[in-house]
Amino acid sequence: VVGTDMYNQIDSLAKAISAFYSDLLVGKGRSVTLIVISEFGRRLGENGTIGTDHGYGNIMLVLGGAVNGRRVVTQWPGVSAAMPAFNQDLGVTIDYRDVLSEIISKRLGNAANLPSIFPGYSYTDRGVMV
Repeated sequence: VVGTDMYNQIDSLAKAISAFYSDLLVGKGRSVTLIVISEFGRRLGENGTIGTDHGYGNIMLVLGGAVNGRRVVTQWPGVSAAMPAFNQDLGVTIDYRDVLSEIISKRLGNAANLPSIFPGYSYTDRGVMV
């Protein structure tokens, strides 16, 4: 909602990313990949402090010359009206390590070191990079 704290924070982030991207285009920005991720998930419903923090739902934003962009990558399971009020977290459907692993492999050319970066994890290519 316009004017709320969450709106203002997202608007501020969007303006900062836009300015950063504009600066990149003037220089050699095609060699930069920007990843915006929060470690702080959101819930569907309010928690005990009348907020939606401390949930699992989250987003990642990826920007750069080699990004397969202008789309949303998701496995949206939907929301059921039957979800109990005490369990209003969305399940994790895409592990953030999939996106980071793909960037490390394709953008940085460092697939050989993925086992030491994310031990025991085998990623699924999400088509984030071209």
